Amino acid sequence: MPGPRHGQRLPGVETRGIIAAVLQPLTRFSAAAQNANALSKRKCPVKLPFVVSIPHCSGRIPESIQPTLALSPEAVEESVDWGTREVFGALDAASVLCACWSRLVVDLNRDPGRRDAKGVIATIDYSGRQVYRQGKAPDTTRIEDRLTRYYWPYHLGLREALKKDTRIKGLIDGHSLYGIGPSEAPDPGMRRKDIVLSNNGDRNGEPTRVLGPTTCSVHVLDTMRQVFMDAGFSVSLNAPYTAGFITAHYGRALAGQGRFAVQIEINQDLFTEPGTINIVPERLAAVVDRIQNAFEDLACRI
Repeated sequence: MPGPRHGQRLPGVETRGIIAAVLQPLTRFSAAAQNANALSKRKCPVKLPFVVSIPHCSGRIPESIQPTLALSPEAVEESVDWGTREVFGALDAASVLCACWSRLVVDLNRDPGRRDAKGVIATIDYSGRQVYRQGKAPDTTRIEDRLTRYYWPYHLGLREALKKDTRIKGLIDGHSLYGIGPSEAPDPGMRRKDIVLSNNGDRNGEPTRVLGPTTCSVHVLDTMRQVFMDAGFSVSLNAPYTAGFITAHYGRALAGQGRFAVQIEINQDLFTEPGTINIVPERLAAVVDRIQNAFEDLACRI
């Protein structure tokens, strides 16, 4: 049987206020994060001039929603971007926002008006399984209630974080992905790079007619690619993902201000046991250290 997953039990948060229920305090980390941070050393104490968003780091489901799900607890866990709280949450950035509810409750990285099967309230997961029991998918009223409770507070916090300090250079939206593309992904069965950088462009970071404006310049994206390659990672640009809602939505405004937004996906194979989502603390610690060093390098280059 598989061993316990590090990071599986996420700490509870104060839920008296909606904001507190959505923005996860960063003073509490999973056991894997604590081990990683204990083994990792920072090069400089200066805060990084970035806002970091981590929208898919939780597997928590409110008790009122749990009975409606067709998925097992193990299947729900598969929707978590494992390692993102530990890797991106460890960054000493100007602001770090962590979601504390599963993307199956509400997907913070979707347009709030998107109501298809993979929209803001998904009804099919990335393995093609039905999320809800027959007749239990939320109706319009319940969807709006979820948006009010779980979606809008996160985005309000993100907007405020981006506005509060003019020295902030950009937004980093942190994700992780399986080493092999799952069935419902754009690249089913394909092996993926260590790092995927996305700016809503083509595979060179250039804008396309279909996708519209990019969220950062080619220069910034190339600089980021070089930084991660210098840290020993293989890097892909805009493949398999070109950028989700958070990066595309906020990036357009930021680009007009001379700032940027980039979605970063890190390959879970870097820190998990082969073929599982079980985090190996020592491997995670090494990844955390390399990512921290890369971001410190990036802050000096842009």
